[in-house]
Amino acid sequence: MRLLGLVIGALVIVGSAISFAAPDRRLSLERSLITPAGLYAIAALRIATGLVFALAAPASRAPRALRVLGLIVIIAGLMTPWFGVVRARAVLDWLASAGPLLMRFDAGVGMALGGFLVYVFRTPARQAT
Repeated sequence: MRLLGLVIGALVIVGSAISFAAPDRRLSLERSLITPAGLYAIAALRIATGLVFALAAPASRAPRALRVLGLIVIIAGLMTPWFGVVRARAVLDWLASAGPLLMRFDAGVGMALGGFLVYVFRTPARQAT
């Protein structure tokens, strides 16, 4: 599980870096995903990610933080289908009208979160005895 969490952290960093460099591509990808089936897929992905965080927490460097993060991600996944396509499109339109600076800030937060995930899931270095 810890390796899966490490992979998720690395993917968050890469995805956020791409979003930082090309916010217009992020918007086009998100627009293509906002369909009823897309929201269910996003919900399933969020729930699975939250479960990975919660199950891998005991083997990590920050078990409490990962349990809380996992619970937040699971709740977000459960709420995603009820958010609805119309509201999701409205939020996306608002994000697009806010400009690329806000999306780049959001991507920076994503890179920091990905870095945190890589840190907590990485195996600690062995100390010399």
